[in-house]
Amino acid sequence: MSEPTLRAAILPVTGFQQNCTLLWCSETNEGVVFDPGGDVPMIEQAIKETGIDVKQIVLTHGHIDHAGGADELREKLGVKVVGPHEDDRFLLDMLEQTGRGYGLFGARNLVPDQWLNEGDELKVGKQVFEIRHCPGHSPGSLVYINHAHRFAMVGDVLFAGSVGRTDLPGGNHEALLNSIRTKLLPLADDYSFVCGHGPASTIGHERATNPFLR
Repeated sequence: MSEPTLRAAILPVTGFQQNCTLLWCSETNEGVVFDPGGDVPMIEQAIKETGIDVKQIVLTHGHIDHAGGADELREKLGVKVVGPHEDDRFLLDMLEQTGRGYGLFGARNLVPDQWLNEGDELKVGKQVFEIRHCPGHSPGSLVYINHAHRFAMVGDVLFAGSVGRTDLPGGNHEALLNSIRTKLLPLADDYSFVCGHGPASTIGHERATNPFLR
């Protein structure tokens, strides 16, 4: 069996244990950092250990635990930040203030180099991800789907056994469930995904067992 051409390393960062993910194409060694919420030195060390060539920082949404370290890492790596959808601008504009409230004093406000929209594509080496806008957990949440490997990065839209919380500013439970129904559940059962917190899962397992999707 040939070596997989898409590889990932997951780093739980900050007190929120948010899954910062290094994702790379093993054919080209080019990669991205998804959701660097903090603990930037740890992320830098992981990049060094994997030896990947980071081309971009990618955000699923604008919450502090996903975006709080993005500006610092952008400065250190000299790469661009892309995503999320512009509807999360208000969250990125208040990262410093939000961070202080949670005791995360290194967070910086952030303006991405590029906002992303439904139908855009993210390229990681030779791998291509379709982007779908999935509001509900936050207004600008995005999911990134690689159909070749039947794999997705879903941020805090969907979890193993749960869904994203909707009691934060801009959250909407009905919008979240509609996003999951129309953007994620049409995927086949064997699509696996990495979420923002906790273990990975598959669409089929969540379709069959997730109490929020019954």
